[in-house]
Amino acid sequence: MATDNQQNLISKNKEYASTFNQGHLALPPAKKYVVVTCMDARIDTARAFGIDLGDAHVIRNAGGNPDLRSILISQHLLGTREIILVKHTGCGMLTFTNADALKLVTQNAGAGILSSTFDFQPFADLEQAVKDNVAWLKEQSALVDRTNISGWVYEVETGKAKQIV
Repeated sequence: MATDNQQNLISKNKEYASTFNQGHLALPPAKKYVVVTCMDARIDTARAFGIDLGDAHVIRNAGGNPDLRSILISQHLLGTREIILVKHTGCGMLTFTNADALKLVTQNAGAGILSSTFDFQPFADLEQAVKDNVAWLKEQSALVDRTNISGWVYEVETGKAKQIV
């Protein structure tokens, strides 16, 4: 039996598909950039950053930390040439340490599930985390030469984005 969320997916997808007319879009993103941002449900990436369907790749994960595997595929296989990294205010990654997260997972899932060195990649300072991630990306020799990389903070309270790097 389908859950309420699955039923919602089915009905909303049926509604969406009934008027969908953009199946002709090319596989590579038209504007040749990738956005790395957080998975936070309060961020409407397309609307907040003006991304139309087919414009860009959007990589979302906890904290908006760069995912080298996805970025390399985006660049080398699909032609992106710019990386826009966006973290946000009120991020859950600011609220815990690795030790806190490991303790909780161990309590919930059992000891030995994760190595004691597993990195949940939390951060204590939002703007410094943006700077650190951008600096790390700029060190990656596997990125396409002359990749434009910028770092931003999105304010969930106002909807405004501010460039940090």
